[in-house]
Amino acid sequence: MTKVFIDGSAGTTGLRIHERLADRKDIELLILPDELRKDTSARRDALHTADIAFLCLPDDAAREAVALAEGSSVAIIDTSTAHRTVEGWEYGFPELYGRRKRIADSKRIGNPGCHASGFIALVEPLMRAGLLKKNVNLSCFSLTGYSGGGKKMIAEYESDERNTLLDSPRLYGITQQHKHLKEMTKISGLDNPPIFCPIVAPYYAGMEVTVPVHARTLGATITEVAEVYKNYYKNGLVKFVDAADEGGFLAANALEGRDDMQITVCGNAERILLVARYDNLGKGASGAAIQNMNLLLGVDEATGLVV
Repeated sequence: MTKVFIDGSAGTTGLRIHERLADRKDIELLILPDELRKDTSARRDALHTADIAFLCLPDDAAREAVALAEGSSVAIIDTSTAHRTVEGWEYGFPELYGRRKRIADSKRIGNPGCHASGFIALVEPLMRAGLLKKNVNLSCFSLTGYSGGGKKMIAEYESDERNTLLDSPRLYGITQQHKHLKEMTKISGLDNPPIFCPIVAPYYAGMEVTVPVHARTLGATITEVAEVYKNYYKNGLVKFVDAADEGGFLAANALEGRDDMQITVCGNAERILLVARYDNLGKGASGAAIQNMNLLLGVDEATGLVV
């Protein structure tokens, strides 16, 4: 039986991973008592005992955990930003060209960021198909539920005495220095980071990432763009869906509670909207991490997930 340790199991990502793994018969969860969750020695022992470890920690703590694991044979799936673009770490998005086998063969996997997952899922296939050039200048608009901000933000939004400013969508990352930009640029194969507009809205979970682009920039029609996605996403948890709207609307929480991703294309002959919808805690975090674990185990990658 595979021994699995979740370092940082009390956070929102760690809790969702634990929830998804709790009933697995092929997994033995290594759980530290509350008083030892931050104990360096106890964490080192768990990392050296585990076959697979999830790091659900801030960046610096994740780097510390990797150092603690030195000398062990543990495979690490890091959900922080710390290792997503670091040499020697595989980017954990199996649906991208050539990555599924590399993930399965890796001992160090950087789990994708929530916003970055949607942007890369939309842009990388068009880059590979030659419809977007490396030097293209893009923009990205991304809506997320407040659960993406962790326990503190969840408590703020769910407080009976919350600030009325939280009743409306709020733009953040306004200095254009968001921590996901590095992976969005590198993994997509772009020369330039996009203008990125992330927005947190007053609903719990769900993400909707939109990349608007002129048809003349692509040199392709909506139908041709849709065909690229249909051919690209034939396996895994990312699916292309035609006309994925609700009466002319696209709700950002449509896939709440799920671990897959939906890609669609909207617009007209001149202006096109590329849209990815998923749960920020699912394919945007915990679901993706478990999918990567399943690949390491050699089982169906949707095992234990809601798809």
